[in-house]
Amino acid sequence: MSKLDGLVKIARGVACVFGLGLAHTAQAAYPEKPITMIVSYAPGGGSDLTARAIAPYIEKYLGNNARIIIVNQTGAGGAIGFAKLASSRADGYTIGMINTPNVLTIPIERKSDFHWQRYDLLGNLVDDPGNFAVHADSPIKNLKELAEYAKAHPGDVSVGTTGAGSDDHLAMLLFERATGAKMNHIPFKGAADVRTAIAGKQIMVAAINVGEAMQALKGGTLIRNLGSMSATRTPLAPDLPTFKEQGFDIELASLRGLAAPKGLPPDVRAALVKAVSQAVNDPEFKAKATSIYAPLRYLPPDQYEQELRQGEAQFNALWKVVPWTDQ
Repeated sequence: MSKLDGLVKIARGVACVFGLGLAHTAQAAYPEKPITMIVSYAPGGGSDLTARAIAPYIEKYLGNNARIIIVNQTGAGGAIGFAKLASSRADGYTIGMINTPNVLTIPIERKSDFHWQRYDLLGNLVDDPGNFAVHADSPIKNLKELAEYAKAHPGDVSVGTTGAGSDDHLAMLLFERATGAKMNHIPFKGAADVRTAIAGKQIMVAAINVGEAMQALKGGTLIRNLGSMSATRTPLAPDLPTFKEQGFDIELASLRGLAAPKGLPPDVRAALVKAVSQAVNDPEFKAKATSIYAPLRYLPPDQYEQELRQGEAQFNALWKVVPWTDQ
């Protein structure tokens, strides 16, 4: 072998070593650092509890010593957190909980820095029907009595919700429309704050989802649920009559799912979608969800997209009849 051939062989060997090193760096396993999960509502509510319950299982199925940090980014009925999620880098290190109807209704109501189509959907987790609740000391026992009182005392019935355009707020507006009553809307940063307000008798009615109300009862909050906004009685509270059973044709619920900024690398998106699917179907997580009254309804990204598209069309139609801005 000539001296030149020897130099060529050495050069090829060096290139091979560096090439393998570069390839190894490029293919480093995801995730390499902690993942932030944004929750757009206050600690202690249904979204927060669900996020904290599922995070360890997503970590488990992502592998690679994955770590998820929950960050509560509250305000404006969820808009601040939704916007933060939409504007984050699409690298797989920021994901978040998105909630209907707020993620659909806020962009209908006003110019927003987010839209559901600006996310890579990872899967829906929860479908929690709406509900009205009063303090246990309240003389109001059902929706008919609430309607009669509200009509007799215009503007005196204060209703706590998780913000303008939420399912809770829309339920109040639809109830007003159905009864001819006029109520007083009191928006909060999350369901936990609404529960605190009803426990302290700062509001007369808490418009909170059934699962969140059951969490409150389990925690010792003295409330009385008046009706579920589900099509049929929910297994969460089988003794609770629906709005429809009580003569009010109102059906509303909150979907709570996971999403990431649009444009994830395909392999990262696939890893997250798979991990979310495995996590939500993990028997231990299902037991945990039952213990916090989180009614699971897993939807893979394609079905989740279809649900959001249909919901947006419905809320666009509703906006023309019952605009939900707070004046």
